[in-house]
Amino acid sequence: MAVLSIRIIGDPILRTPAATVTNFGPELEKLVADMTETMLDVQGVGLAAPQIGVGLSVFTYSIDGFEGHVVNPVLEVGETLQQDGAVEGCLSVPGLGNFLERAEWARVRGQDAHGEPVEVEGTGMLARCLQHETDHLRGTLYIDRLRGEEKKVAMRAIRSADYNSVAGQTAAQRAKTLGSSFISASAAGPAGAPRRAENSGRRR
Repeated sequence: MAVLSIRIIGDPILRTPAATVTNFGPELEKLVADMTETMLDVQGVGLAAPQIGVGLSVFTYSIDGFEGHVVNPVLEVGETLQQDGAVEGCLSVPGLGNFLERAEWARVRGQDAHGEPVEVEGTGMLARCLQHETDHLRGTLYIDRLRGEEKKVAMRAIRSADYNSVAGQTAAQRAKTLGSSFISASAAGPAGAPRRAENSGRRR
């Protein structure tokens, strides 16, 4: 396993829809293992393959005490929006965090690294994570979903010299480290090692 380097906003792969995985085997298993190690190395809660420069439809997650991965995820969301006003961030967009509305409930169905069916379902932060990571696989960053003043603030920061400095420092610090593609105040995670979710496990 290895801790991998991160791609930062401006890299074309972050804007390119990921390809469907058709080959299951040792190479995919190694990719998932490397992504998981990288995610945990920075106490992340989620990581999408394009963030490490791999254009495949895979993400890993470690949140609410559960750890796992999904290949070729298909996302479903509920109509009710979260009411907690959570700040969402992305280590491909370092130094920023913005309030973003997300659906309160989400579910993804896909496969594991062996091609077996996987289903992950949850509310709150887990639902937010599932939506955020699936967006990455579509070539969408969380800043694309911002509206109004939040959008203006984010775009001003990205265009500013200060942001360029932060991004450069972050890239240098992470020469061999890739953070979560989704971060929050709870990104440090629970005490102790996360549990690995079963293939059919659901987290409501």
